Amino acid sequence: MIIGNFRIELEPRLTSPKWLYAAVPAGSLVFAFIVGGVFLALTGHSPIGTYSSLISHGYTSTKGITNTLGLATPLICTGLAAAFAFRMNLFNIGEEGQMYLGMIGSAWAGIALAGHLPHVLAVPTVLIVGAAAGALWVLLPAVLRAKLGTSEIVSTLLLNYVALNLVNYFIFGSRGFFRDPTTSFPQGRGVEETARFHSFGTSNTYPTVIIAVLLAVALYWFMKRSNFGYETSVFADSPNTARYAGMNSTKLTLSVLLFSGALAGLAGAMYVVGPAGKVDPGLLQIGLGYAGIVVAALARYNFFAVVLTAILFAGLRVGGASLQISSNPVPIAIAVVLQGSVLLFALGGEIFRRNRLRIRRVQQVSVAS
Repeated sequence: MIIGNFRIELEPRLTSPKWLYAAVPAGSLVFAFIVGGVFLALTGHSPIGTYSSLISHGYTSTKGITNTLGLATPLICTGLAAAFAFRMNLFNIGEEGQMYLGMIGSAWAGIALAGHLPHVLAVPTVLIVGAAAGALWVLLPAVLRAKLGTSEIVSTLLLNYVALNLVNYFIFGSRGFFRDPTTSFPQGRGVEETARFHSFGTSNTYPTVIIAVLLAVALYWFMKRSNFGYETSVFADSPNTARYAGMNSTKLTLSVLLFSGALAGLAGAMYVVGPAGKVDPGLLQIGLGYAGIVVAALARYNFFAVVLTAILFAGLRVGGASLQISSNPVPIAIAVVLQGSVLLFALGGEIFRRNRLRIRRVQQVSVAS
């Protein structure tokens, strides 16, 4: 691009400096808060006061950090689900629907099976069934992608709406297995007490947050050390090279998408064994599946970074919700503005991480008369 006497162009980097890997996310946060500050100032709110309150309610107070960790728990799982698939250039956009099915599957196990099992077996059983339900929901898109090359983006996205309406039908549209028969207003049937985790004290944080963090650590180790991790890395870089090396692309595609769906289903199961204890349509409006995609993108598909990014986004939601009940209510949209700005600046920063900005003066060519 030429502006005046200068040519501005992007030159690909052969290698990216290590400091850029930390500078891009940090810079994204700074610029996002600047954009949010402008939004606040235009709506008549003090940016400094609002941010101070948001940080206090979301991160630094005891109640704030426990609420944040509670919300971050399923968000970590959906973020891991997206990151796991994205690392192989498979774009599973159906974490939302797979999380719903995980909630349905775990609720079924918590009602039908947990009463016959001790607590030490009931909770793992509920979590495993929820994960299996999430994997089952992505099975059709996985087969279509592996066998026919059908875009998994479209198929997984469309199944989100099917899953949402399925949950609503189970609670509002019928008097079936998942609906509580003892209440006049439609609501979910609670799982057995043996299938529930108790929170830490009076907080909203459950032991599932430990499971989510350990899962991120295990995934990092597995993908670094296992032959499966090596094969997915080769396939992501060059599918043709992977095929020439004898790697089974169909098997890899199926296994990655199914495991991604299982992770998203586990997010729904964690709600059932934790704060919800049932299939609750009211929880389905918070969009943790879609948010997990944003978390994975911002974390650059790094499993450790997914944990930190999930906590960051959960804190923004918790703090943003708390601002609405303050003496000077702030629109909850500020949290959405900040999340969107962080992602946009992170994506923009990736361009400059991979390319070097060059500005050159254009030589003027004189024409002899």
